[in-house]
Amino acid sequence: MWKFLIRRILLGLLIIVLGALVVYTVIRCLPASYVEKMARQLTAGSNGRLSYKEILEKLNEQYGMNDPVPVGFAKWLFNAIQGNFGNSWKYMERPVTDVFAGSIGWSVLMNVITFIVEIIVCIPLGILAARKQYSKTDYAITVFALACISLPSFYLATVLKYVFSVKLGWLPLYGLTGDTYNTLGVMGKVGDIAKHLILPVITLSMLSIGGLTRYTRTNMLEVLNADYIRTARAKGLSEKKVINKHAFRNTLIPLVSYLSYLLPSMFGGALITEQIFMIPGIGLKAYDAMISGDIPFAMFYTTFMMVLTQVSLIIADIMYAVVDPRVRVN
Repeated sequence: MWKFLIRRILLGLLIIVLGALVVYTVIRCLPASYVEKMARQLTAGSNGRLSYKEILEKLNEQYGMNDPVPVGFAKWLFNAIQGNFGNSWKYMERPVTDVFAGSIGWSVLMNVITFIVEIIVCIPLGILAARKQYSKTDYAITVFALACISLPSFYLATVLKYVFSVKLGWLPLYGLTGDTYNTLGVMGKVGDIAKHLILPVITLSMLSIGGLTRYTRTNMLEVLNADYIRTARAKGLSEKKVINKHAFRNTLIPLVSYLSYLLPSMFGGALITEQIFMIPGIGLKAYDAMISGDIPFAMFYTTFMMVLTQVSLIIADIMYAVVDPRVRVN
C-alpha cells in the first residue's frame, strides 16, 4: 500500500506541475492581458503626458511579463513551492490567499448542501428504479434522470429565475443576502441566506442527480441479480433486509467514484452557477480573475484545484478497498 501511495503521489505531483505549466502558458498567450488593459486606462488618465508604449513597458517590467514563458513559470513555481503565490492583480493587490479565504466559505456551504440533497434524492430513486425494473416507476425515474443530465446549468438557472423570481416572486433573483439583511436577527439572517441559496442549490443538484441516480440504479440491478442475493431471499429474509443489509453495500462503489469529484467541486465552486446568481463564492472570483488575465490568482486557483483532484482520487482508491474487501493493491 505504501509503495502504491508513494507512486501515486509522485505521479500526482508531476501532473500538477505540467498542468500548471499549461495554464500559465494559456494565460500568457491570451490576446488581451490585464497589463495591456491597465496600460490603456493609465494612458487615458495621463492626458497625453505618457504614451501607451511607455506605460506598457513599465507595467510589463513591474509584473514580470517581459520574461519568456518558461522563465516566468519557473519563477512562479519557485515562489509557489515556498508558499508565496503573490498578490492578485484584479483584487486591489491583495494576497491571493486572502482573496481565496474570503470567498471559499460560501462555495463550501453551497456545495455541502447540494451534496446532502443529491444523496437524499439519488440513492432512494436509484434503488427504487432497480427494484421496479421496467415498470412505470422505473421509466418515470429514468426520464427524470435523463432530463437532469441533459439540462445545461445556464439554461436551468435561467428558467428557475424566470419562473420563481420574475413570474412568481417567491425567491430572490440573485445575490446572497437581501436589502434588509443587516436589520434582521440571527435566525432572520440565516433564513435570508437560505432563501437566496434555494435556486443555486437546485441548479447544482439537478446537474448531478441524473448521473448519480443512473449509477445507483445500474449497480443495484447488477447486485440484485447476484447469487448471494438469491440465497438471502431463499433463507427467508425480508426484502427490506436484503436490500438494506446485503445489496446496498455494493452500491457504494459508484458513490465512492462520485465522492472522488466532491472535494474539487466543493472547494472549486461553480463558475457558471455562481456567475448567474451572483453568489460571492470562489467560483465567481476565479471567473472574474481569469477573464481579466489575473495570473497570480488564476495560477493559485487552478493549482489548488489540481491538488484537490489528485488528493480526492487517492482517497477514492483507498476507499475502494474499505468498501469492497475484494479490491486490493497488487
